[in-house]
Amino acid sequence: MKESSTFKLSKPKSYVYVVGWVFLIVLAGKFIINDALPYFGFNKEVLGRWWNYKWSLIGHISGGFLALVIGPFQFWKAFRNNYLTTHRWLGRIYLMAIVVATVSSTYLAWTSALKIHWTWAVALQALAFAWIVTASMAYISVRRKRIQQHKDWMIRSYVVTFGFVTFRFLDGLPFVENLGDFIETGPTTIWVSFAIPLLIAEIFISWNRE
Repeated sequence: MKESSTFKLSKPKSYVYVVGWVFLIVLAGKFIINDALPYFGFNKEVLGRWWNYKWSLIGHISGGFLALVIGPFQFWKAFRNNYLTTHRWLGRIYLMAIVVATVSSTYLAWTSALKIHWTWAVALQALAFAWIVTASMAYISVRRKRIQQHKDWMIRSYVVTFGFVTFRFLDGLPFVENLGDFIETGPTTIWVSFAIPLLIAEIFISWNRE
């Protein structure tokens, strides 16, 4: 009787987990197709103001794309248990992708972004800093064999990885567009895109900690 009760309690939680991941994957897929892939055509009209920084932009997008795609596999328990060696190699690729992406985004922050406004440059740099720190902490934790700590930092890392997807989603909302021009809304939206999700992730991590 106790086992049946436990099963009934865990089933809704599993559905929420699956629905949550499906939503994130769809959102990420939409971002990749609409906002990322067009730049790989190296069309000057599409790249616009990024034309002179195209290689840094491609480095940033490529690293972010790899991290976005790899992330779900790293959280997939069955995949991790059955393909541990692959899981470890994907983890290394995930970290290197973020290193490339953050170096590229740091350069973009203090070149193309600074031309828009210094607050936009600082916001992008803050996102890049949070990105590399959370990924590095996940790597350091697993190297020290602190597995639970590694899992917690991977959650934080993927939340930040998802930051620009969240930003594009929020920035496209009509009520955000109506708040003012990009210089007024862009920096704040970037901060909201990773700071608020990180707070929610922290609550989730603390709530599930034994």
